[in-house]
Amino acid sequence: MVNFEIPNFVPALPEIFVLTMACVILIFDLFIKDNDRIVTFVLAIGTLVGAMMLTISLSETGRVLTFNDMFVSDPMGNVLKVFIYLVTAVVFIYSRQYLKQRGLFKGEYFVLGLFGVLGMMVMVSAHSMLTLYMGLELLSLSLYAMVAFQRDSLSATEAAMKYFVLGALASGMLLYGMSMLYGVAGTLDIAGISAVVAQSPNNIILLLGLAFVVVGLAFKLGAVPFHMWVPDVYQGAPTPVTMYIGAAPKIAAFAMVMRLLVEGLGDLHGHWQTMLVVLAILSIVIGNVVAIAQTNLKRMLAYSTISHVGFILLGILAGTENGYSASMFYVVVYALTSMGAFGMIIVLSRAGFEADNIDDFKGLNERSPWLAAMMMILMFSMAGVPPTVGFYAKLSVLQSIVQVDLVWLAVTAVVFSVVGAFYYLRIIKTMYFDKPEDTAKIEAGMDMRIVISLNSLGMLALGIFPAALMQWCIVVM
Repeated sequence: MVNFEIPNFVPALPEIFVLTMACVILIFDLFIKDNDRIVTFVLAIGTLVGAMMLTISLSETGRVLTFNDMFVSDPMGNVLKVFIYLVTAVVFIYSRQYLKQRGLFKGEYFVLGLFGVLGMMVMVSAHSMLTLYMGLELLSLSLYAMVAFQRDSLSATEAAMKYFVLGALASGMLLYGMSMLYGVAGTLDIAGISAVVAQSPNNIILLLGLAFVVVGLAFKLGAVPFHMWVPDVYQGAPTPVTMYIGAAPKIAAFAMVMRLLVEGLGDLHGHWQTMLVVLAILSIVIGNVVAIAQTNLKRMLAYSTISHVGFILLGILAGTENGYSASMFYVVVYALTSMGAFGMIIVLSRAGFEADNIDDFKGLNERSPWLAAMMMILMFSMAGVPPTVGFYAKLSVLQSIVQVDLVWLAVTAVVFSVVGAFYYLRIIKTMYFDKPEDTAKIEAGMDMRIVISLNSLGMLALGIFPAALMQWCIVVM
């Protein structure tokens, strides 16, 4: 008879707490009236704050494995989780007024968001391919439903269908690659796979499995040539959902790449480095060039995301601790900056009007000099202009690939970053030098204005003092 040992539940307390609260909120929301739905919003924010406190309290225990080594609590995971909570909480705050104005302020939005957070947390702490895949699917299913949340919108329904079909294809690719790795290694444990890979790094089945895994990861990240879902989903989804997709899941995707490629398949670095070089170059080039032709701001930011994914991959492909910490720094900075850019669209939107075209920002300086200044800081950060934090994020990634003698790759990235600066500067030119077409009063409440101001000024403050965040990323790697 096999003895059953009760696993250590303490490392997974944040996940258990989020799961419990998401179920409680789902049931509680059934019994309250629409006018009282602010309570659901407060509970969702409280859940994220509680999970953050639990995660921070557990960060002192170091690296702990539990659930038969399928779940790991380590410093990298704890830092990434804290930023996932932070980003999601701010997304919820940005979303409140937008959803109210459109009759979408429902408990389902916050419950789906929390289940998505739970999926991301599981991905971040996965120490088994099975756990990783469970977290990924929980996140994906939540996102599919959130994209289609605005049921009377044809564009949202179409975006959700495209996202579902292509997401299912990506999951199938990833699962097929994982099955090949399991076939060779005989285990789903990431450390066990790493040990087998170290003994037979040239096994053809392993390399074939690696190829499918990289394709699946590239789909989830939105890297070229597996990026076709990104612009349509960003444009078609309600803006708060676009903000959610464009920020927090990128942090979880970085963790998934680190767990699978670096921890599990690190001895195949020579093989997956070549694949990531191709993906990174294509993403940076196509993302920046195609973004220039866009007139819809959400679609432009989608192609901008693709180019930023290329930079995230640059740090990972370097294969050094400096590269991994630079990539982690970059993904956190991008999530915070992207959140602010989409937040500004929400600030300028109102019932019956979506400020998602570049022309909607014309003359913003005349309507609100403060908001124009905040948007300028966010655009400078995305373009990598000093003294914003985006400059140091790009610089740290470029330094990491120069250190491994990939100077040509760094030069290519710099050249196309300069090309990409054009469409960010075009937004600034539109705000400051064009006459406003929309002269209606900006309806954003004081809470929205405070959050967008803190978001933008935070990017400037981190640019002036980048060492604090960078030190976190270095220590946990």
